[in-house]
Amino acid sequence: MPTETAATGAAALEDVQRVPGVAKPDPILVADHVSRRFGGLKAVDVEHLEIQRGTITALIGPNGAGKTTFFNLLTGFDTPNTGSWEFHADDGSATILTGMSPHAVARTGLVRTFQLTKSLTRMSVVENMRLGAPANPGESMLRALLPGTWRGYEKQIQGRVDELLVQFKLDHMRDEYAGTLSGGQRKLLEMARSLMVDPDLVCLDEPMAGVNPALTQSLLRHVVDLRDRGMTVVFVEHDMDVVREIADWVVVLAEGRVISEGPPDHIGNDPAVVEAYLGGKAAGARREVDTTGPSAARQTATDDRLRGGSPRAAPDAGPADVAPPGPTGTTDATGADGAGTHEEDDQ
Repeated sequence: MPTETAATGAAALEDVQRVPGVAKPDPILVADHVSRRFGGLKAVDVEHLEIQRGTITALIGPNGAGKTTFFNLLTGFDTPNTGSWEFHADDGSATILTGMSPHAVARTGLVRTFQLTKSLTRMSVVENMRLGAPANPGESMLRALLPGTWRGYEKQIQGRVDELLVQFKLDHMRDEYAGTLSGGQRKLLEMARSLMVDPDLVCLDEPMAGVNPALTQSLLRHVVDLRDRGMTVVFVEHDMDVVREIADWVVVLAEGRVISEGPPDHIGNDPAVVEAYLGGKAAGARREVDTTGPSAARQTATDDRLRGGSPRAAPDAGPADVAPPGPTGTTDATGADGAGTHEEDDQ
């Protein structure tokens, strides 16, 4: 049944118009007139956005486009200046999330992960997972004195933890401190912990950032598996190869506004997206003036990256001239988080 739901969700988008703010057949999240200012800077200015149920939606855009800030607003980690958004859970209930605290948002079925992982490094992997379980009666001071009221629930929690650790291939690290995990393993732990609440919508903020390439494909498979199990996924990503591989639909933010929506192939050929990444008229002028030199090679490489292809080298350009702009930050050889190099670009 979950796989059929995923297929239905993606198929429902085939006849949807490729325009910003377009209505979806079965939206799980609807946002209206959401804005956030920091002084004179308007970081988010989303007029209308709908997320289709049972799909993987990628949220992309240049650095500073407002992607992480938008995530923070949706999940209760920040407060908007204007606007509201409504969550339509899979059980048919509808909840206005505006003004709700993060833990209350999570209880409705909308959860998130972070660009910089939030695992508790001095607790074991199993303990980190247990913390994700909601409504544990043992957390009440009075009930904590009555073990009979919570021991059964603890057994249920442990069963769910064991199942998820096997699913995410972290069962061999169950008793290790979370601080000893690699960057990629911490991403897996955070994703697994978010599933302890049995969510309907999972928001992933740059799940591939700072991850050892050896774990990237594993993370991609887990993201696709979330959709195949009946969940809806929204993720922030800079790597267009990743977006093309797993996304059913792409939303592009620039200067806080939704400037384009559609399948990955449509986005790569949308002039508004090219303008946002390359500077629009200035990029066009470079194309007319210089069609063979290093600047043309860099521009061609970026065009190819947006379209999902491999960068093409100009005949007279060296390797340094054709390197496409990569995601923010760097990845070290061990796959560590790189907290000093990966910053939340939209803050």
